[in-house]
Amino acid sequence: MMTKAEVDLYPETLLRQFVQDYLVRLGEGWQEAQICADGILYGAMHAHPGQGQGMGKLFRHTKQIQNGGIQVQARMEFLSDRPATALLDAHKGAGYEAGRLAMQTAMQKATSVWIGCVLVRHSNHYGTSGYYARMAALEGMIGIAFTNAGPEMAPWGAKTPVLGTNPWGIGLPRRSAFPIILDMALTMSGQGMIRWAYREGREIPISWAMTRDGQRTTNPAEVLDGIQLPIGEFKGSGLSFMTDAIAGVLSGAKFGMDCYNDLQDLDVGHCLMAFDPQAFMPLAEFEERLAELVHQVKGAAPIQPGSEILLPGELEYRRAMEAHMHGIPLDRETAAGLIEMAEEIGCLHPFKS
Repeated sequence: MMTKAEVDLYPETLLRQFVQDYLVRLGEGWQEAQICADGILYGAMHAHPGQGQGMGKLFRHTKQIQNGGIQVQARMEFLSDRPATALLDAHKGAGYEAGRLAMQTAMQKATSVWIGCVLVRHSNHYGTSGYYARMAALEGMIGIAFTNAGPEMAPWGAKTPVLGTNPWGIGLPRRSAFPIILDMALTMSGQGMIRWAYREGREIPISWAMTRDGQRTTNPAEVLDGIQLPIGEFKGSGLSFMTDAIAGVLSGAKFGMDCYNDLQDLDVGHCLMAFDPQAFMPLAEFEERLAELVHQVKGAAPIQPGSEILLPGELEYRRAMEAHMHGIPLDRETAAGLIEMAEEIGCLHPFKS
């Protein structure tokens, strides 16, 4: 029997203030709390509630602060700093803060030498990759961000989870419209959407996941602890491997089956890149040519008459605008957990009980 998950809407300002106050109560500095809140709110506004990219991230974030997995007010240290590249040691600090500093540094380098690439080691979950790609796009640059993650995907043809969802973000600047942001995991779905389908009593597509013994199924109950399937079959598996080789192996962070296996030491690795399109042509010319590509894509004949062809990130952009105007959707199960955590540390909250 299908039962739609109950969701309430909350004003963006209320949730942002709550997250900031809550994190300060946990020991984060005010600026650090603002950075983390911005990353969490971005996920809450752009992603589907079931994807777990928003307010639900506070659960693990809280556990890690309490067990030392996240060091509040950590010292971010550049181990190398060259004209176009840098290596950042986050020293177990918040991934949101490490990712933001790394992209800001990449953008500064691109301002000087047209391109910047920063790798990060000893970090934590940094939210959505699209958040960092958008940072560059809003400054007229092309941004690329990717990170490794815990082992949820088996190498193609195997049934042992070794690789992560290892999400990517790529951002393109447009001064006359919203930036085009590709924000995607390298798996067909994630555990969040599988749990959401389970709560609502819905089947999942056969292409999403398989059981621990390697069997595909449409029953979410059979894969709540299952193995995620890659996008594009063996191609997605290959992309995940290459992502881990750069963000994990090359950065000096953990990788493969060792990443994310200890909440006291996730040791995540990131790669943040920015480059200035003006290294190749004037920005106006790039945007004019990009507009022509957009025109061709939007003008493609739809399979279903009357349906709309969307650009990468356009659905998420509309979702964020809707959330900004009418409120951010938060399911009541997540809200109940947040109420419990807030009351434990004496933090005021805006949630409906």
